[in-house]
Amino acid sequence: MNSIEVRNIAKSYGDITAVRDVSLRIRSGELFGLIGPDGAGKTTLFRILTTLLLADKGDAKVCGMDVRKDWQEIRRISGYMPGRFSLYQDLSVEENLQFFATVFKTKIEDNYELIRDIYVQLEPFAKRRAGKLSGGMKQKLALCCALIHRPRVLFLDEPTTGVDPVSRKEFWDILFRIKEQGITILVSTPYMDEASRCDRIALMRDGVCLRMDTPDAICASFPHKLWSVCATDMYRLLLDIRSFEGTYSCHAFGDQHHVIFKDEAQDTAMLMAYLVSKGHREIQIKPLQPAVEDVFMNYREDEL
Repeated sequence: MNSIEVRNIAKSYGDITAVRDVSLRIRSGELFGLIGPDGAGKTTLFRILTTLLLADKGDAKVCGMDVRKDWQEIRRISGYMPGRFSLYQDLSVEENLQFFATVFKTKIEDNYELIRDIYVQLEPFAKRRAGKLSGGMKQKLALCCALIHRPRVLFLDEPTTGVDPVSRKEFWDILFRIKEQGITILVSTPYMDEASRCDRIALMRDGVCLRMDTPDAICASFPHKLWSVCATDMYRLLLDIRSFEGTYSCHAFGDQHHVIFKDEAQDTAMLMAYLVSKGHREIQIKPLQPAVEDVFMNYREDEL
């Protein structure tokens, strides 16, 4: 059974098309990720699914209910955490949680087991105003408020943006525990490394869904042989690899460059000789397994 069904959804703002004929099916109990950079259309799609925005074209259902006709019921069974912190900053942690419980006509005690692992980290700051919390603690409070009524579907729009790496990891560990409760989770992120944590993902860019599958299947679909190249002067190395006539693409990835050759049978010895002639030292060229980010970057290269 599908918790979310999207069919040919499109939305424009004046002359700007934010979402172009996107179709998705998200299974019940699935942790599904929308992966893409800013401007990909992720937030617009979230707002349509949470009944905050009407699509120009297409249909969407949440738990079998139409986002146009059944918006009140969808809001009752959904939890939504927008990208920007939107709780009441002048209210304390405790007051924010109590307010949202009241809005959904429930009590904190009724669903405390669902949020207990998160709230115990907030408890020392229960009397602190929400606006005075750190980024990671604001994130945890917003998640508690989105879960307080035990929703059937949880929408998280870029929840880890601007949060430190430790808090990001903690947040994803929390999501796995929430998923074990049978709650369907739709999360968007611009961080490609978070894609591997999802059951399935959809790659989005410029309002278009480029590909939808499991992270492993998407990586396995990479159509080229990929190489990792590094040396002592990484910036000059990047420029020289890009000037090498046999290079199809070269992108900086942390402490290495990911390289694809125009000729799949290209001997790496030719690149090695070229880089030596350019004065590079401690050159290392190794075969590499592609990640989701490599697949995403390759879509753009194939269009150029």
